[in-house]
Amino acid sequence: MTEETKTGPAQAHPSVSVVGPHDGETIVLGTTRMRVLEDGSHTGHRLAIAESVLAPHTQGPPQHRHARHDEGFYIISGTVRFTVGDEDHDATAGTFVMVPPGSPHTFANLTDQPAVMLSTFTPDFYVQYFRDLQDVLASGRPLTPQANIDTMSRYATESATDLA
Repeated sequence: MTEETKTGPAQAHPSVSVVGPHDGETIVLGTTRMRVLEDGSHTGHRLAIAESVLAPHTQGPPQHRHARHDEGFYIISGTVRFTVGDEDHDATAGTFVMVPPGSPHTFANLTDQPAVMLSTFTPDFYVQYFRDLQDVLASGRPLTPQANIDTMSRYATESATDLA
């Protein structure tokens, strides 16, 4: 160890990331506001985490299946309806929903109150899907179910509308 290393200023550990309550990348998708808390850049791309606020009466994406990543949802407040195949599950605050690769799913907030959920993506690459959807809206194109499915297909995800 060199003398400079011994006496140099203390440095923060490079693997620690702190995102404050007003920090993080914001992605707005119509009536849904997503705050990316971890995009994978601090986890070796193993994990991404986002907080989403779904306005009342917000429809989610078309039912779909992921081929290469797990997706988890922890409901912080409100009620989110998850449709898995042909089964509906109303998830309230404190509920965790884990969706492994291959499982058809979608979600929506059908209530008169906002819903807040924390989502995990392992690995992280699906965060770019949400950025791409925001770009579709920013370009003035409508976010149709087909535009959503087309964007999903770039991230090892396919429509499962045959079950809807």
